[in-house]
Amino acid sequence: MLSKLKSEIELVSRHLEVIRAVVEHQPIGIMKLSEILGLPYHRVRYSLRILEQDGYIRASSAGAVATPLAADLLASLEGEVDELIALLETIKRENSRNI
Repeated sequence: MLSKLKSEIELVSRHLEVIRAVVEHQPIGIMKLSEILGLPYHRVRYSLRILEQDGYIRASSAGAVATPLAADLLASLEGEVDELIALLETIKRENSRNI
């Protein structure tokens, strides 16, 4: 049951890694991103496609560039992750009480 959640978290982590690299190196192409991140080309391409669909990056003739949504996401990320951690800690506590 939780293995799917773990996989999704790992995927989101990769997408965030790609966003950070785009912000830092923009405009940047897939091959350069792959090299910088040490990730296979196909994984970077998939992350870029998802990030573009969600409006966090856009394609340009020189490569991927971040949109203002990417900056907003990165600025609010710590708070959102803290909320998720709090939720997981609540689940963990409730489980401990019921054992």
